[in-house]
Amino acid sequence: MIEQEITNAEFAQFQRLIYKIAGISLADTKKVLLVGRLGKRLRAHGLSSYAEYFKLISSGRNPAELQMMVELLTTNETYFFREEKHFDFLADHIAAKHPPGRPLDIWSAAASTGEEIYTICMTLADTLGVNGAWSVMGSDINTQVLALARSGHYPMEKARGLPPEYLRKYCLKGVRQHEGTFLIAPELRQHTRFLQVNLNQPLPAAIGKFHVIFLRNVMIYFDNDTKRQVVDRLTNQLHPGGYFIVGHSESLNGLTERLTSVQPTIYRLP
Repeated sequence: MIEQEITNAEFAQFQRLIYKIAGISLADTKKVLLVGRLGKRLRAHGLSSYAEYFKLISSGRNPAELQMMVELLTTNETYFFREEKHFDFLADHIAAKHPPGRPLDIWSAAASTGEEIYTICMTLADTLGVNGAWSVMGSDINTQVLALARSGHYPMEKARGLPPEYLRKYCLKGVRQHEGTFLIAPELRQHTRFLQVNLNQPLPAAIGKFHVIFLRNVMIYFDNDTKRQVVDRLTNQLHPGGYFIVGHSESLNGLTERLTSVQPTIYRLP
C-alpha cells in the first residue's frame, strides 16, 4: 500500500499541535516517523490527506482520536535497570539513609511501559524490605503504555538487563498460555499506583509530594522554555531535601536555581 505523502505545511501543523499539547519539539527529521505512525489512522478513517486528519483531531469533536495521535507520537523506549548507577544511588544514599519506618515516596514521571517503576520497586524491596513503608507512583501522557505498566506483565525478551536473581525473586514466570512471559510479583505491585499526567499542563492535585522524582530521557524532546516549566512544576512536588534525577544525556544546568547538583544527573532540593 502506498503511504499518503505529507506536505511541509501539513507537517508543521502537527509540529505545532504536539508542542502545544505535550511540549514535545518534533524535529523536521521526524517527518518519516510521523507518516509511518499516523498513516494507519488516515486509512482507518478513510481520509485522503493529512490536512483532513488534522482537521479531524483539532476540531474538538473527537478527543479520543486526538489522544491516539499523542500516543502514537510519544516515544516509549525503556528497559529494566537502564542507567544502573541511579539505582545504586537510590539504594545506598537515599533508601539506606531514610529514617526507619517513615514512608519513602517516589515518582517515575515519564513511566512509559513501567520498567523504571519496577526497577525502583526491586531496589527498594532489596533495601527496605518487600513489606517496607515505600511507594512508587508512575505517570505518563500515554494511556496505552500506562496500562501495560499497571499490568506488570511482559514478554520474556523484556527481561534483558534484569539480574537473574531479581527475575527469580520478584517475578513470576508464565506457564501454559502465558509461557514466554513474566509477571511482576503482586507484593511489589501493591506498592505502586498509576496516573495519566501531561507534564506540560498543571499537575493534578492527587499527585502529592515525593522524596525522589525520576524524570529521565524525556527532556531531550523539550525546548528550554518547556524544560524550565516542567522542572519547576515537578520541583514543587518534592519534599524539602528531596532528589530530582534526570537521564545521563540530560542536565538541569541553566534551567533552575532551586535544585543543587549532588553529582551529574542527580539534584537535590535544599
